[in-house]
Amino acid sequence: MSKIASQDLGTQAIGKLLIKQAVPASIGILVMSLNILVDTIFVGHWIGSVAIAAINVVLPVSFFIAALGMSIGIGGASIISRALGANNTIKALKTFGNQITLTLLLTVTLVVFGLWFVDGIIPAFGGKGTIFEPAKIYYKIVLYGVPILALSMMGNAVIRAEGKPKFGMYAMMIPSVSNLLLDYIFINLLDFGMEGAAWATTISYVLCFLFIVWFFMSKHSELKIDFSHFGLNFGIVSEISSLGFVTLARQAVVSITYLLMNNILYDFGGETSVTSYAIVGRMLMFAMFPVLGITQGFLPIAGFNYGAQNYTRVRETINIAIKYASILATLVFLVLMFFPEAITKMFTTDVSVISQTPSAMRWVFAATPIIAVQLIGAAYFQAIGKAKPALILTLLRQGVFFIPLIFILPEFYGELGVWISFPIADVLATLVTAYFLNREIVKTLKP
Repeated sequence: MSKIASQDLGTQAIGKLLIKQAVPASIGILVMSLNILVDTIFVGHWIGSVAIAAINVVLPVSFFIAALGMSIGIGGASIISRALGANNTIKALKTFGNQITLTLLLTVTLVVFGLWFVDGIIPAFGGKGTIFEPAKIYYKIVLYGVPILALSMMGNAVIRAEGKPKFGMYAMMIPSVSNLLLDYIFINLLDFGMEGAAWATTISYVLCFLFIVWFFMSKHSELKIDFSHFGLNFGIVSEISSLGFVTLARQAVVSITYLLMNNILYDFGGETSVTSYAIVGRMLMFAMFPVLGITQGFLPIAGFNYGAQNYTRVRETINIAIKYASILATLVFLVLMFFPEAITKMFTTDVSVISQTPSAMRWVFAATPIIAVQLIGAAYFQAIGKAKPALILTLLRQGVFFIPLIFILPEFYGELGVWISFPIADVLATLVTAYFLNREIVKTLKP
């Protein structure tokens, strides 16, 4: 039965298949994003607005280490999808085993360094003044669970590569629901403060990991690995690294962006501006869940059919994915343009934060309707194993355009210059991606 499920990627109608793949991914991302959103609301109301800023300081560090697992997962998932499409089960198994070994080696090493240099890392990411102490408390506890989170993110990508999106959705829902429940117990009932928020997050990672282990040991997975698959193979590691580096580089740029934004905004408006960015950042994670779900659903379909050399289906997948994602992105845009004040008030009662955040939110999401082309375009090159264009297109928005803009525009427009950098970077990145994607379709995906 499992075998048949992976082969469905090459036979079912694209529209139906994309929905089948994207809906569970979207629900999983929605629940995970809701977790982050509600977690932030709980922290804001039960601990204080400074605690929101403290978590925002820690997130880029912990997420970057965890993103190693996601990077190895997505890089390996691309190989596994194409291997299953070409009926090369041996390569799929060896790839999965190498993913596990790589994830453990890299994340544990980085966690050790992260804990050793904690007092230097937190201020560097904007944890200054009253933000430092709560950020340090949260950071040290959450980092213990980051290798488990990394393994879970890696495993989730492989689950989707097998064509089992529902199980991927369950894996994302478990930590989200458990984290909220534990938040209520640890923060509200037991009054553990920042320590409670951190332990709730770490324990939820462990529960997610246990579910993923169960999946791969059950009859639902066709990837039954043994100890012989854990030995690192240079060719496979190289391919995983080149493709996974795309995701890792994106997360690295995200972490650098947090570092720069927290520091730049702290200089302009102190804790209030950093808190506003934290709220807008949560909405970036939450509001885009349907578009990101389409992108996640797109990856295994494009990769499988490219591996099977069925280029007509690959072209159709690109077109339908962009169409669906654009419609959803436009709906997100309309909600955020009309209700930014109400959204901000869900997070805090701080008057200064409420007065500043809605305008920032409107600017940040101003170009949302067009970003589907950029997301799907970058994802396409990653799905088919073309690491260099995937890397370039993935880094376009934040690395190539956004970071230079947040240094240049504030010189002329002050804090407004920071916020208008978001839509300008979106427009420029979309135009460049559209050009490269169209060229690839014309040259490679011929009928």
